[in-house]
Amino acid sequence: MKQIKIDSEFIKLDQLMKLADMVGSGGHAKSMIQDGEVKVNGKVEYQRGKKIRSNDIVEVEGMKIQVL
Repeated sequence: MKQIKIDSEFIKLDQLMKLADMVGSGGHAKSMIQDGEVKVNGKVEYQRGKKIRSNDIVEVEGMKIQVL
């Protein structure tokens, strides 16, 4: 599992996906989220602006990212 450290209270889901190189663009992140391909803490997430905080785990196509 890859870990990403953020310097703020939260990061938006689509921004995290770009930061972690899960996607190449915001548009790609948006379509993956809308298509139900992204999980946050084990549950499918459809909001690209979802606030991701420390200890949250984001999963895309089997790749997991833990936010620190």
